[in-house]
Amino acid sequence: MAEDKESTSQPLSQSGDDPEDPAKSPPNSPSSSTRKACYGVLQSWLSKKFMTGCVVLFPVAVTFFITWWFIQFVDGFFSPLYARLGINIFGLGFITSLVFVFFIGIFVSSWMGATVFWIGEWFIKRMPLVRHIYSASKQISAAISPDHNTMAFKEVAIIRHPRVGEYAFGFITSSVVLQRDNVDEELCSVYVPTNHLYIGDIFLVNSEEIIRPNLSIREGIEIIVSGGMTMPQLISPVERAPRQGDRIPLNRIV
Repeated sequence: MAEDKESTSQPLSQSGDDPEDPAKSPPNSPSSSTRKACYGVLQSWLSKKFMTGCVVLFPVAVTFFITWWFIQFVDGFFSPLYARLGINIFGLGFITSLVFVFFIGIFVSSWMGATVFWIGEWFIKRMPLVRHIYSASKQISAAISPDHNTMAFKEVAIIRHPRVGEYAFGFITSSVVLQRDNVDEELCSVYVPTNHLYIGDIFLVNSEEIIRPNLSIREGIEIIVSGGMTMPQLISPVERAPRQGDRIPLNRIV
């Protein structure tokens, strides 16, 4: 019986190779390595092209979604009125809203419209919570207003802030003269947004130390709202035109 066990156990220990032993496992064939390399290249190419398509379609989809939402939102002001009259034409309420806004602009530009608007604004500014929202919204609308009134942003400014070698984008809102014992100093009130446009800090900076780039107010707002992604590749300062009363250095006189 012992001899039978030895005869039966000996072939089992000697039969076959261990598949888990890497030294005894058969080597990979060249065809399988080529197949894996081609699969990796194809996977990388597909993922790259897919991400390129996402990058291209994302701003288009966002623009289309916001535009569609805006059209539906504005169209909803007058579309219920047309629905009661039995007129169901999509976009008619949107066109009516645009015409309504146009005539509101004409009305407010007149003396009577400005008076009515001032009375309504007087009531709004005395509401506890609404007045803060209204003031912030009015500052933003005044900044891009085509009238260029006293509340609008005057110029885009670049100031040295917060440390030497660092700069911050801002908007010149007004100017003030600081009276000293020996000389008067002209300061500009520069509004530097810290949270989009409606929250920021105000700095009084010497007018000679302000860098005035060749950017419009709209371009400055786009740079701040986009987080600097619309920053142009090259920014050059604009020469400030001398005003009446400014002193011209002797080296500039030809």
